[in-house]
Amino acid sequence: MGGKEKFASDTSARSFTEWIKALIFLLIGLTVAHFGVALFLLSELGTDTFTVFIQGLSRVSGLTVGTVHVIVLCILMAVMLMCTKGYVKPGTVVCAFCGGPIIDFFTCLFQAYINGTSALGVRAAAMLAGCVILSLGMSLVINSNAGTGPNDLVAVILSDKIEKFQFRWIRIGCDLFFVVLGFLLGGTVGTGTIAAVVLTGPLVQFWLPKTKKLAHMALRENLPEK
Repeated sequence: MGGKEKFASDTSARSFTEWIKALIFLLIGLTVAHFGVALFLLSELGTDTFTVFIQGLSRVSGLTVGTVHVIVLCILMAVMLMCTKGYVKPGTVVCAFCGGPIIDFFTCLFQAYINGTSALGVRAAAMLAGCVILSLGMSLVINSNAGTGPNDLVAVILSDKIEKFQFRWIRIGCDLFFVVLGFLLGGTVGTGTIAAVVLTGPLVQFWLPKTKKLAHMALRENLPEK
């Protein structure tokens, strides 16, 4: 799609106050997104696509999942800073280091109600709701224009570079890549993982134009079309 708008944008004119507002908006989106991740993980029907990759690397390297997660995110940020412009922003660092505690909070809050012993219908509903809520949160984060998590930036950058395909297809391709590579390295793939591959990209693209209007009202900025 030749006329597709790009995600990268210049935020150098933002004032300190505007950055604070944008980061607060990003944190709201991040909280929503990781509430979805927590529901997804509590269903115990499979891990999210990036975690499959991290699990595989953890088993090969002998390091903990948490340690590998931080290392990989830092490497991704370093590579993106060196090779791209306009993508890695303050919010990227916030996403990299705040996501885990948010997931832990919601997991602690809901694990008594949703877990591996719950009825399959409850677990399936939690998994599907998790995908929808995660995608909504991701669209809020992206439309904050303050930065996106390093792993999510992979699809965002590729979507800008490969203009022929919409974001949804690029995201599905990235998720599939992480799942296949992670599985080959020893990561765990479940029904929920496959659902995440199929649903996340299209759902994020569905939410983007809707949350863009919300971001415009909250930040009083003209954000690029997604």
